[in-house]
Amino acid sequence: MSVAGGLPRAVDRAVVHRCEALQIFAKNASQWRGREIPREEVREFRAKIAAAGIAPVVSHAGYLINLATSLPALRRLSLDAMGDELDRAEALGLMGVVLHPGCYTTGNEAEGLGFVADGLVELLRARRRGRTMILLEHTAGQGTALGATFEQLASIIARMDGHRRVGVCLDTCHLIASGYDVCSPEGYASTFTRFDRLVGFDRLKAFHLNDSKRPLGSRVDRHEHIGQGCLGLEPFRRIVNDPRFRDLPMMLETPKEEGRSPAKVELDRFDEKNLETLRRLIDPAGGPGKAGGASR
Repeated sequence: MSVAGGLPRAVDRAVVHRCEALQIFAKNASQWRGREIPREEVREFRAKIAAAGIAPVVSHAGYLINLATSLPALRRLSLDAMGDELDRAEALGLMGVVLHPGCYTTGNEAEGLGFVADGLVELLRARRRGRTMILLEHTAGQGTALGATFEQLASIIARMDGHRRVGVCLDTCHLIASGYDVCSPEGYASTFTRFDRLVGFDRLKAFHLNDSKRPLGSRVDRHEHIGQGCLGLEPFRRIVNDPRFRDLPMMLETPKEEGRSPAKVELDRFDEKNLETLRRLIDPAGGPGKAGGASR
């Protein structure tokens, strides 16, 4: 949900949409530095989250951060920015920060994975008393982006000696784009069997539920409304009714309605439609996952 007008307004927007889980940007996603959050705003945000009973809440790290790079200046900027994201999330009481692992700018995949792991260990070592997790987001695999295979995610976690504060966020659009067939029953089963074997369900902390404008293996990250893209409805039906995922937050990053005032707290027709589509897929006898707020 948008934080236009201040962080507490994102909670108001989540309440309007009857969300149970929420994702926000804790600062501008396209800038290295963010404004300082006043203490009063932090207190109001935390109080509104508690009053609404929304849990968990996560933030999404800025898009400029690239911990896989070997370029010293970019790496320093990325480490500082990710450290700031963790500090903001800690102050706000968030469960985690969702992070794209990054792209290797020179060298190779193995070196890039090592840079990501080393950077995250450095950041967490400097924040030993923190609780906020780092949630590595599985990516679509465009260009030299890392994190598009379960093997790469497992490698980062292993290089971090299985640090207790690193988890994974799976994005349905990214899964199909990177070549994981979650559309067919057989593909769905094999995808999550493979994930459990390589990464482990104990590391899975969140889902991004997005349909995809591009087909299986396209390696292009283009989100579409639920049921209107290359996934269709059945993969979402399986996920929201899968007992393995019953207690996980499931957050939308589907397209927003255009032409509305970003500062107002009002119903977004597209968000409402996508959330209702998912809610209708839930089998009341099976127990739902949690469908939450959109961040894009």
